[in-house]
Amino acid sequence: MSRLALNEIFFSIQGEGSRAGLPCLFVRLHGCGLRCSWCDTPYALEHGGSGSELVSIEEVLARVSSYGCSFVEVTGGEPLEQEACLPLLAALCDEGYTVAVETGGHVDIAQVDSRVVIIMDLKAPGSGMEKKNRLRNLDYIKPSDELKFVLADRADYEWARDLIRARRLDAITKHLLLAPVFNTLDPRTLAEWILADHLPVRLGLQLHKIIWPADMRGV
Repeated sequence: MSRLALNEIFFSIQGEGSRAGLPCLFVRLHGCGLRCSWCDTPYALEHGGSGSELVSIEEVLARVSSYGCSFVEVTGGEPLEQEACLPLLAALCDEGYTVAVETGGHVDIAQVDSRVVIIMDLKAPGSGMEKKNRLRNLDYIKPSDELKFVLADRADYEWARDLIRARRLDAITKHLLLAPVFNTLDPRTLAEWILADHLPVRLGLQLHKIIWPADMRGV
């Protein structure tokens, strides 16, 4: 029986992306091979570390069904580092949920069920993880998927802008998100850069950090 290292399941408001503001049930899996400088979930990074429980796909489905929410996002950590994540995503789709997976972009997404909305980060230099970007994943991004850049400064912004233009990412998906690192890059400054360059992107703010304390878990 496939088992997953589960960190937490919680019901909240989707804070980012094209579905920002919608009620969402989050399934957070434990463990991630990346160490982004701006990571806001350090409690879910260590594979085999404390703070996780091993559960079956059937157990996750049972817990998810108890919340009565039709939109489920599987996140982490890095969920796709767990082999059982792929069958979990398919099982959630089979149950009729709208399903999204949030991935750091360094793991192959080719086998993700086509019904799943992929929300994929592209790591800017300020994250310290730029070299981990698996750019071949862009070949598997669907129009319904989302590409996200989290930016710490002007250098990060210019890197993202240039990549969007060079790769014509707006022709792959219309869901391009540029988000400032919370309490590091002023959202107004980022907005002004986007407008000055007529960049075809959405400015993303982490609504959950505006509604609740920024370090609060389970939201």
